[in-house]
Amino acid sequence: MSVEIIKPGSNFNFIGNRRYAFLASGLLILASILSIVWHKGLNLGVDFRGGLLVQARFSDPEVNPDALRNALASLSVSSIQNFSAGGGNEYLIQLQNVEGSGDGTLIDLLKAALVENFGADGFEVRRQEMVGPKVGADLRQKALYAIYYAILMIIIYISGRFQQKWGMSILFAAILLGIVNLAGLFGLGVGYLIITALLVTIVTCYYMRFSFALGGIIALLHDVIITAGLFSILNKEITLSFVAAVLTIIGYSLNDSIIVFDRIRENLRRNRKLDYPILINQSINETLSRTILTSGTTVIALLSLYFLGGPVNRDFALAITVGIGVGTYSSIFIAAPILLLWEKKPSPHLIEDKPSGSKKGNGLEKRKGNSVPPEKSPA
Repeated sequence: MSVEIIKPGSNFNFIGNRRYAFLASGLLILASILSIVWHKGLNLGVDFRGGLLVQARFSDPEVNPDALRNALASLSVSSIQNFSAGGGNEYLIQLQNVEGSGDGTLIDLLKAALVENFGADGFEVRRQEMVGPKVGADLRQKALYAIYYAILMIIIYISGRFQQKWGMSILFAAILLGIVNLAGLFGLGVGYLIITALLVTIVTCYYMRFSFALGGIIALLHDVIITAGLFSILNKEITLSFVAAVLTIIGYSLNDSIIVFDRIRENLRRNRKLDYPILINQSINETLSRTILTSGTTVIALLSLYFLGGPVNRDFALAITVGIGVGTYSSIFIAAPILLLWEKKPSPHLIEDKPSGSKKGNGLEKRKGNSVPPEKSPA
């Protein structure tokens, strides 16, 4: 017996309200971009910027961020964050690499300043991490490429699976990869390069009628931008764990979108005469219970990790929790409705593509209750 929290036959008007959803998403994306611009970029952690990270515990409970900043005024302090757990007085101190000083010099200078202000027995260094500027730049570039390549492979998969355009999508991806690598040889910034490539990808998908791939890509970019924007608004650091969270969000959000896309294709074969907007809305409603249950149980586990997993896992859990919430929203209100942006009827191959083993017709019988009366059209 399956568990359902949405009654079978429900007909929420998602497609009819898609313009409000697009407006809300546009405002969230705009707020995210404005926050990133206001902060002059994302707050990159030591992983990507290079420098020294030290976790120190102080015996004096009166030690606070202001006292630490005064003590380390002669050093290039990037940030000081309270990292206390269980009543301890711990702080994460980050220092930027300064010209002419190596990592060893940086940690020595930090310890000397702490000893001078708090005494040799007044603190305990519990963790220290050092990343050189070249390593940080290399990690930053590879992280951007990882996200871009993940999205590019998604184009191939969705276009091939749902629109039977394997050859064209692979050729398109190969050309884009060649352009990116060629431009990289001329020293173009990887960030601007990938943003340009993604814009070219979206425009090309539009004109090549990769409708499902376009819906999936825009939904993924929607999720990533809003998640990054929230971290910018909260002024949280972007680290390798955040990149891992983003890649997880991409996979999770894509899975939700594919479930809806699969049901759309299935219903197209069952009822060819039903209006496309009504059919898409029906497909979203039929998968709604599964989507909410899956996302809800995952978020419960992530909230447990956020509140009980300690400070180290908190930002990672926050990123995935927000991403899954936004991803669930985008699979319902963004990915599927985008199919209607330029075509009010499905592509012919989606209807003509018959399941293997069918001998006549489309191999599937119409189910009662599948169609929605025209007067209740959500379009």
